[in-house]
Amino acid sequence: MFRLMGHYVRAVDEMNRRIGRFAMYAIFVIAGILLWSSVSKTVFQPFLWTLEIAQFAMVAYYVLGGAYSIQLGSNVRMDLFYARWLDKKRHGLMLLRCLS
Repeated sequence: MFRLMGHYVRAVDEMNRRIGRFAMYAIFVIAGILLWSSVSKTVFQPFLWTLEIAQFAMVAYYVLGGAYSIQLGSNVRMDLFYARWLDKKRHGLMLLRCLS
């Protein structure tokens, strides 16, 4: 049973890694959409769909890249004070957040 769970976890990790590596390059798609939006507004009639598509692409970027960033331990957080706290205080805060 544990061997089966280990295979499953490794398969999910590998899938997250591949999807995350793919999603890393989605930022270039977003930049291209926004560039096209800027060019179309200055040169000719602006397209109304560009900003909405850029928003959808940004959501996909966050959703698809989230599991990969957690897997790497590089998720974004504000740790102005958190990094300096003792482990006991950190664990208390985590418990408090879980209970709320």
